Amino acid sequence: MTDTLRPPLAVAPTAAPGTTEAPRKLSRSLGVVGGTLLTLSCVTPASSLFVIVPTLFNTLGTATAMSIAIGAVLCIAVAFCYSELGTLVPSAGGEYAMVGTLAGRFAGWLVFIQSLIVVLIVPAVIAIGTAAYLAPIVNVSPEIAGAAVMLAATVAGLLDLRANAWITGVFLVLEVIAAGVVSVLGFAHSQRGVGSLVHGVVADSSGATSAVGLGAILAAMGTALFVTQGFSTAIYLSEELENPRRNVARTVLWTLVLSVVVIIVPVIAITLGAPDLATLSGGDISGMVAGWSDSALGTFISLCIALAIINAGIVMVIQNSRVLFASARDKAWPEPVNKAFGTLNRFNAPWVATLAVGIPGAALCFADLTELTNITGVAVAALYLLVAVAALFSRRAQHKDAPAWRQPLWPVLPVVLIIALGYILTQLDVKALIWTGAITAAASLYWVFYLRPRQDTRWVITVPEDDQA
Repeated sequence: MTDTLRPPLAVAPTAAPGTTEAPRKLSRSLGVVGGTLLTLSCVTPASSLFVIVPTLFNTLGTATAMSIAIGAVLCIAVAFCYSELGTLVPSAGGEYAMVGTLAGRFAGWLVFIQSLIVVLIVPAVIAIGTAAYLAPIVNVSPEIAGAAVMLAATVAGLLDLRANAWITGVFLVLEVIAAGVVSVLGFAHSQRGVGSLVHGVVADSSGATSAVGLGAILAAMGTALFVTQGFSTAIYLSEELENPRRNVARTVLWTLVLSVVVIIVPVIAITLGAPDLATLSGGDISGMVAGWSDSALGTFISLCIALAIINAGIVMVIQNSRVLFASARDKAWPEPVNKAFGTLNRFNAPWVATLAVGIPGAALCFADLTELTNITGVAVAALYLLVAVAALFSRRAQHKDAPAWRQPLWPVLPVVLIIALGYILTQLDVKALIWTGAITAAASLYWVFYLRPRQDTRWVITVPEDDQA
C-alpha cells in the first residue's frame, strides 16, 4: 500500500497569458490496489448483501441467487464497455464524459442525469439499512440512523483521499469477514438442496408458497443490477488513478469479480440454510444469523454490517462529489454554481460538491425506501444502456487507433446488452419509470433552453491530458 497510495499533489494548471483560468485537475495518487479498495468498498458487498438483497428475498425467495447471477452476467458485458470507454476517456465525469465524448453532448447530458439520480439516491438507500444492524446495542429509527451515517460520510469525504482509502480498506476487511461468517453458518445449517436455487419458490407471511416465474425475475432485474452497481466507481476515479490506460480496466474487472463472489456465496448459503421458506422470504438475515449462532457472534456480525454501511457511505460520497466537480469544470451550471462545485479544499477534495451530495442524501433518508430502490433500478438500467450505445462509437474516427484497453467480441456484446437492457426497462416498476422519465424530461428542457443555446461556453466536456499515456 505504501507504493500504491502516494500523497496527493496539489495540481493547478496555469492558463496561458490572456486566456481564462485553466480547469483544475485532481491529482494522480492511487494505484490499482488503492483504486480496487475504493471501488470494492463502493460496491460494499456486505451492505448490498444485507440491505438490498433482502428486498429480492421478499419477491423472489429461493430464486434470489439466480437473479443476481443473471445480473452478474449482464454486468460482465457492462464492465467490458466501462473498461474500454474509461481508458479512452479517463475523466472524473465518468459515464457522462465517456458518452458525451463518443456519442454527442446531448447523449452525455442524458447520461449525467441518470448518474445524478443514482448519485443522490443510492447512498441514502444504503444508509437507511444501518438501524437494523445497530439494534443489538441501540434502538434508533432507520431514518435517523441513515441521516446520521450520511452526515458522518460527508465529513469523511472532505478529507484526504489517501486517508479514506486506508479507512475504507479496514472497513472492507470487516465486511468480508462478516459475509464469510454468514456463509459458513448458512452452509452448516443447510435445510434444502442446491436444486432449490433454480426452482424459485417464495412464501408469504402465512407460509403459503408460490412459484417464481421468469417475469418476476425480470421485474426484479433492476434491483439485481443495483446489487453490484458500484464496480463502475473506477471510472470516476480515473483522474486519480496512476496509469489510467491500464489501471482503469484492471480495477473495474477485479472489482466486479470480487464483489459478485462476496455477495452471491452468502446468498446461496442463506437460501440453503434458512429454517423455512417464510423466514427466507421475510429477508430477516440478522434474525437468521442470530438463530444459527450465539448472541455474541450475532452482535459482532451486526456491527460489522453497520460498519460496512458507513464504509459505503464514505466511498459513495467521495465518488459522487467527483461527478459534480467534473460537471462544474465542464460548465454544466450557471457560473456561480460552477465556481462553487469546482472549489477544492486543502486536502484537494471538492468540498462544496461533497456537501451538495451528502446533505440531500441525508434528507432522502426520510423518503420511502421501496420507491427510492425502484427509481435507482430504472436509472442504473438506463445508464448501462446508454454506455453500451456509446461503446458502439468507441472505434470510430480518432478513437479507432487511440491507446486503450479493448473489449472482446465488439460490437456483439454492446448490441446484445442494448437489447437485453431495453427489454428489462419495459418490465420495471411503472411508477419508478414515470418518476425517472419526468426527471429526464425536465433535464432535457434545461438542455434545450439553457445549455444548447450556449454550446461555446456551457457543457464543454473536457478530458484532462493524461501525462502518463
